[in-house]
Amino acid sequence: MACVLISHKLGEVMRVSDEVTILRDGRTVETLAVERDDRGGASIDEDRVIRGMVGRDLDQRYPDPDGEIGPVRFEVRDWTVDHPTQAGRRMVEGVDLTLRRGEVVGLAGLMGAGRTEFAMSLFGRSYGRYVRGGLFRDGAELRVNDVAAAIAAGVAYVPEDRKSLGLVLDDDIRHNTTLAALDRVSTRGVLDPGLETVEARRMSERMRVRSHGIDQTVRTLSGGNQQKVVLGKWMFTRPELLILDEPTRGIDVGAKYEIYLIVRRLAAEGACVLLISSELPEILGMSDRVYAMCEGRVTGQVAAADADQETLMRLMTRTGDPT
Repeated sequence: MACVLISHKLGEVMRVSDEVTILRDGRTVETLAVERDDRGGASIDEDRVIRGMVGRDLDQRYPDPDGEIGPVRFEVRDWTVDHPTQAGRRMVEGVDLTLRRGEVVGLAGLMGAGRTEFAMSLFGRSYGRYVRGGLFRDGAELRVNDVAAAIAAGVAYVPEDRKSLGLVLDDDIRHNTTLAALDRVSTRGVLDPGLETVEARRMSERMRVRSHGIDQTVRTLSGGNQQKVVLGKWMFTRPELLILDEPTRGIDVGAKYEIYLIVRRLAAEGACVLLISSELPEILGMSDRVYAMCEGRVTGQVAAADADQETLMRLMTRTGDPT
């Protein structure tokens, strides 16, 4: 039986494949035979595949930080949330964390750890039943009782499921880009189509969205370009705190690197970024500091310089030192 494995996880591709065909922009780039030695080692490595995927060498997988980290800008205190329908079922318990100006903070955890529940509940209480806790900016508590209030407070959330929660798939790039900040393209409550077109085109160019134009329906875009539209939509709101939930899931290596550059650029401009990812190399490569969660609780934090996968896994399974 012949098997075809389609995956963006290059590690598993290299472990099991006898032959690798690389596609880029809908065309076959090349096909590589994978020969293995007595120890199972492959004759080609991930860097060779990446070079074919993106059409150039990537000197590194993650961009270096650009800019200085400032003082604490946002603080979450004792954030606690119950399940939306099951009374008394605690999903997030007493979460405390801080984010400094210009800092990318990673949030690591296994499936079911409560990361997404925490992020969605923080973004205008769009998940669960709020129990207690507060979000503070520069020491002053923010009222984020709904999504509109969260956006007004400078909070943005890129969801893990871009197709059902992040985009209006049957609408075009222009409308998707401006949807979260219509006041910026309106005059006295009336949408200005010309201004909307200018702003959407500017953001699309900044995000480097590959399309036929801003009138193209987002459903027809690749996964990576759809994700760039979601990012552009929330960057258009000029966020001070950007929450990214699995921002590179299901997209190729080249698009990942472009999104990493966007995240680093946003941090360099002074925003705070909370990065949620199931890929520990991504957390370690992109974060200045990392929190770990397990069963709805923060079990510890570690500076990027001191973090490795083993340390994070201990914290994510509650076997590490929570201090």
